[in-house]
Amino acid sequence: MISIRQVSFAILAATSALALAACGEKTEEGAPKGEPIAAIAAPAGTTWAETAVETPEGGFRIGNPEAPLKLVEYASHTCSHCAEFSQKGSGPLDEYVNKGIVSYEVRNLIRDGLDLTIAMLVRCGTPETFHPLANQAWANFTPIMDHVQANAAAVQAAMQSPPATRFQAIADSAGLFDFFAARGISRDQAMMCLADTAKAQKLAEESQKQADELKLTGTPTFILNGKVIEGTSWEVLEPALQAAGAR
Repeated sequence: MISIRQVSFAILAATSALALAACGEKTEEGAPKGEPIAAIAAPAGTTWAETAVETPEGGFRIGNPEAPLKLVEYASHTCSHCAEFSQKGSGPLDEYVNKGIVSYEVRNLIRDGLDLTIAMLVRCGTPETFHPLANQAWANFTPIMDHVQANAAAVQAAMQSPPATRFQAIADSAGLFDFFAARGISRDQAMMCLADTAKAQKLAEESQKQADELKLTGTPTFILNGKVIEGTSWEVLEPALQAAGAR
């Protein structure tokens, strides 16, 4: 199992390297071929995309818990392909989720200390705020990484801080307190979340355990009804969903 002390906290020399390391590559697939699955209505006064729960695996799922198509994404907040997928795919994917035929769960595959810090901050609200906050972080991937690169020495020093204050120091040097405060997570709330080193330890250990068990080699990795989808982009995933009956 991985510990907080064992997580790699090195800042890479270039933003492009930080963004692309351990990310998957794009591939393309063909047109839909499955029979359409009928939509399933959400309970009155709700939408499936707003129906969110934390799962036993440590992820956060939106959608109909009985959806016939169950999509899991293993993702990282320091992976550019994950950011690109979120930017292109989160809106259209919500449409499939709102039809009640697809549930969508995000599980963090932790790559480094900055990734773990952002993952902790994204979890600082409720299950309902996890996906919106995660998508906001990915939508702003480039400015976040630009800030990290511009302040690389400070971020590097923060990553060597004592474990009890390390994640707070990383967030401060990376400009993450202001970023999340603008999205409803106050500095005091964020400080409290980042002080929970037991939660960080558990998240890191779960990430490593699942990576080992599933032989995960990169992010994003998509699993649909237990089967890994080869590819990392919305242009690949949507045909796979449609082939399984999503329309």
